[in-house]
Amino acid sequence: MGALEYGMAKLGDEHQMYMHGKYTVSTGSDVMYLSHKPTILKVVSETVLRYRYRAYPGREATIALSRTFGSCRVVFNDAIATREYAHKHGLPFPKTKELSRALITKAKKTPERKWLAEVSAVALQQALDDADTAYRNFFRSTKSVSKKRKVGHPKFKSRHDSRQSARFTNAARFKVELVHERQAVLTLPKIGRIPFVLSRPLPTNASSVTVIRESDGRTYLSFVVRVQNEEALKTNRICGIDPGLASYATVFSVDTSTKDQTEFQIDTPALLRRRARALVRSQRALSRKKKGSKNRAKARTRVAVVHRKVRQARLDHAHQQAAQIIANHDIIAVEDPSVDSMARTKLAKSVHDQAMGQFLRLLKEKAERQGKICKKVDRYFPSTQICSSCKSLTGPKGLAELKIRHWICSTCNTSHDRDVNAARNILAEGLRLLEVEQSAMVADGRSETENACGADVRPAAMLAVGEDADTGKEAGRASEDRRLCPA
Repeated sequence: MGALEYGMAKLGDEHQMYMHGKYTVSTGSDVMYLSHKPTILKVVSETVLRYRYRAYPGREATIALSRTFGSCRVVFNDAIATREYAHKHGLPFPKTKELSRALITKAKKTPERKWLAEVSAVALQQALDDADTAYRNFFRSTKSVSKKRKVGHPKFKSRHDSRQSARFTNAARFKVELVHERQAVLTLPKIGRIPFVLSRPLPTNASSVTVIRESDGRTYLSFVVRVQNEEALKTNRICGIDPGLASYATVFSVDTSTKDQTEFQIDTPALLRRRARALVRSQRALSRKKKGSKNRAKARTRVAVVHRKVRQARLDHAHQQAAQIIANHDIIAVEDPSVDSMARTKLAKSVHDQAMGQFLRLLKEKAERQGKICKKVDRYFPSTQICSSCKSLTGPKGLAELKIRHWICSTCNTSHDRDVNAARNILAEGLRLLEVEQSAMVADGRSETENACGADVRPAAMLAVGEDADTGKEAGRASEDRRLCPA
């Protein structure tokens, strides 16, 4: 039996646990944790953004969405099962077009999969594309020699997954209608009308929309739009940022015109610790409920609500701080800490609550969108140990001296605040790296400088003091003769 025939027949008991029932659960593979703020997906000459809105589907639309989520999950699992069967029996890797024909078009005509016809084919095709993307990322990760995090093998989706999604492209011909000033309706094929709150207008027509059902039961609509980049006005300020745990970040800012220096610290919000009591009580109540009961499902929702409040507050705080820093500076130098390594220490809870990676990602995205420069400094750069005055390595070192927040340089007797001194050194190192990059671009001929052939490139520089043009030419010929014919 070939791989595609296997995909049609669905043999093997190990996959049957994923294939019972129509109203099941699925999760999307490319949907990000978003807030009410636009999320940057890609930055080129134009930026790809996601605009997310809260939706309030009715009873019929909720049932249709559950049917769509389950059907997308089944198609995704069928694609993985078919490719796993082909790999196990040494058959050629099934292509996406072949899988689409076998798992969607022909499967609708079989008694086992005839209910796939009740769902939009666009959402099913997008689920198949998600499986193909998961395999491509996995193959690229196995061949890559970089130190980035490896991508695991694609896994089957379960009906018990709490987060579900389905994506519709323009091929589905979805429509967005404005009802009132802040109310709109999305019309999807074979689902119907879904009202949602239009908290901010869409800048352009959306290329796709993803319907998301979170673990707390809320439904969201995520629209993908393209907007043109607009460079912000120059502020003539540069800054160095030292992210940490004692404080959210320490910023050292310099005005390039007046040489005015300012430093400030952003306090740690500690959002998870603030809601630790509510989270403990909700999780304790969940553990007491009988498995499979409706009360346990309600208790699970209450736990998800607490986590959702923490997640949204953390993302909103990171958006606000990143936007303020980018708006007030032209060049931002920031340390690139190893968050994964820090999360494996005894400070893991504080590291996760701080969400440094999220803050650094937003800094980079907002800088690229507004035409600013965000330069990351290597994590092994000893920003804490270097004295920003005399550049000697006299600062605190290692975890043993982590509690030292103020120190005096033994070489120049300068008193330093640990975080402010690190931010100063990060800014200096970031400017040095930018200068090195600019010099490399000039050497490679990628900058608009006078480094090409021409009469004004070398004339005066080649003449020694007291020489005229003819003498300089003769000296050049003599040195060339000595190079070609050494004594």
